Amino acid sequence: MPYLVDGHNLIPKVGLRLDSPDDELQLVAILQDFARIKRQQVEVYFDGAPVGQSGTRRLGTIRAHFVRLGQTADNAIRARLVRMEKDARNWIVVSSDREVQSAARANHAQFISSEEFVKMLRVARDSVPKSNVDDKTLSETEVDEWLEIFRQGRKRLG
Repeated sequence: MPYLVDGHNLIPKVGLRLDSPDDELQLVAILQDFARIKRQQVEVYFDGAPVGQSGTRRLGTIRAHFVRLGQTADNAIRARLVRMEKDARNWIVVSSDREVQSAARANHAQFISSEEFVKMLRVARDSVPKSNVDDKTLSETEVDEWLEIFRQGRKRLG
């Protein structure tokens, strides 16, 4: 099922700081990994966008809605659920805000708390097998083998 995420509600739950200048983009990066691993559609809402910076942007696979200053992400999520009509039941709303959860319930969407979603993020991240490519430590033998390959290549070029 696709997800509608209350971004500023989730940011502190994943260990980011709301006063960080790039907190929103850091959260989007986390959500991109989740969407890729789970193969799910994700939309995230952030309120407080300054004049000229509001609007919807596609950031990789994530649709990020930057709600203009003076309006709230809560209201934008509520309006999105209403526009979905019966399709809202196919979405999961992520927020610990009771009003947002109430809007999800009223529109027959599922909802989970931000804390529960963080657990899902961790499970998704941990489900990806660690490859040997991630291990950047080479044994002494591997270093010697690479040095020999480079020497042979240099002899051919030189």
